[in-house]
Amino acid sequence: MATDYDAPRRTESDEVSEDSLEELKARRNEAQSAVVDIDESDTAESFELPGADLSDEVLSVRVVPKQADEFTCSSCFLVHHRSRLAEESGGQLICMDCAA
Repeated sequence: MATDYDAPRRTESDEVSEDSLEELKARRNEAQSAVVDIDESDTAESFELPGADLSDEVLSVRVVPKQADEFTCSSCFLVHHRSRLAEESGGQLICMDCAA
């Protein structure tokens, strides 16, 4: 069951009290009449669909080779700085995230 942590806290005496039918209907109508904010700048053009043709796009990324003070984790295969080395066993280097 979802819990709304922003809602005011209710005690058992609040839950036991009965509300009138008109009051309950008014609360239901207030809850259903939520206002939706629509951002004019947020259009369908900003969304990228799966399978879109990206053949005309050119990407340029500068790849930096692994430095002398870095290692590749044998578990997650990410390159980390030597200060993130948690353990080294049998030539396999493990980062702190994978060792935890």
